[in-house]
Amino acid sequence: MRTFAVTGAASGIGAATTERLRADGHRVVTIDRADADVVADLSTPAGRSSAVAGVREVTDVLHGVVPCAGVAGGTGGDGALVASVNYFGTVEVVESLRPLLAAADSASVVVVSSNSVECQPGWSRELAALIADGDEPAARAAAAATEAVHVYPASKSALRTWVRRNAPAWAADGVRLNAVAPGLVETAMATVMRADPELGVFVDAYPSAIGRPGRPEEVAAAIVWLLSDEASLVVGTTLVIDGGTDALLNP
Repeated sequence: MRTFAVTGAASGIGAATTERLRADGHRVVTIDRADADVVADLSTPAGRSSAVAGVREVTDVLHGVVPCAGVAGGTGGDGALVASVNYFGTVEVVESLRPLLAAADSASVVVVSSNSVECQPGWSRELAALIADGDEPAARAAAAATEAVHVYPASKSALRTWVRRNAPAWAADGVRLNAVAPGLVETAMATVMRADPELGVFVDAYPSAIGRPGRPEEVAAAIVWLLSDEASLVVGTTLVIDGGTDALLNP
């Protein structure tokens, strides 16, 4: 039995990943704003510290972390919140849990990016770079001046940058860093986006080679594989899980 921590574990991909890991006989410490082992709001530094403290209270070793907590960038949304939760809420928690990961014989982190990085037009690479620089106040200021729909892919691109920059050093400590990039998945976030007065019409407009959205358990299966020793050679990569949308739009 191994021990894992999953943020955003109360719903969607986080819940599916938790269910799969537990079904495989592992222990999972769940983190979310409600209905979790550790209740914390990852949009603030204080909330992230609370999350890390909660994990440390119940274990001194982790074999993996899956930071699934995230918010969508809908019409009229708070771009600063998108940046804070999606990037800083992931990176700060994972970095703070690094000693627990290094204490395991081998460990893995799988962050959740998005295929919007490849498939959504109009977002700013400069904003992504600013977010990835790690200055949260500066990133929030820039994100607040940007439509939330464009902050979302920028924040997810910044996560990939963090993985690539840090994967070699973390691997030297026995911790593999990777990312997954789901496309449209039938989660509560997808339901919210479909109801968006301006963006809803585009949610199902993206093509799929398999003719349907993904299911949370399909993404969870890939995450669990990346967490496993079967993926021991996979370091610093992003696995796109979108039913072929990226392949169709970017042949």
